[in-house]
Amino acid sequence: MSATTPARRPGGRSAKVRDAVYTAVGQLMGEGKADRITIPLLASRAGVNPTSIYRRWGDIDTLLEEVAVAALTKDGDELPDTGSLRGDLSAWARIVVEDITQPRRTRYLRAMVSARDEVATCPCWEQRRSQAETMLNRARARGERVPTEQQVLDHVIAPMYHHVVFGLAADQDYASRLVHDVLAMA
Repeated sequence: MSATTPARRPGGRSAKVRDAVYTAVGQLMGEGKADRITIPLLASRAGVNPTSIYRRWGDIDTLLEEVAVAALTKDGDELPDTGSLRGDLSAWARIVVEDITQPRRTRYLRAMVSARDEVATCPCWEQRRSQAETMLNRARARGERVPTEQQVLDHVIAPMYHHVVFGLAADQDYASRLVHDVLAMA
């Protein structure tokens, strides 16, 4: 880097805009205004120019999907690699349940679910599928018997999200029981 080239700030303005917009989405969702979120409303709440939102996300649906994935998954975190499928799934389920039971995430999850119509795909679900696939493939390579990806999603992940959405108990013990049950299917 030359002496005349300014150093880039980590994250910089783009990260500040993203964070402000994500916060505004979370606030509006938490206030029960999920069905009335517009780009001008978000821009006003976030203190950014609407053009910044249009330039980065294009439309409200793309933005809301991105925020949903960020709010409901832990992108970038390393998946557990304990050396066994039981260990991997148990650690992963504990991470997921601990994350989605945080009050801020719970509020967002409930607001997002109430605002959505039935959809064919959900980026959050697809990310969880990809994570499950990675762990199952590692277990297969070690010669372990494994349930299917769908069984892991239907019998571990879906029940945890269901419990959170409907205000039922979801904790690490519950997550461990779900893992025990799905491994019995292998």
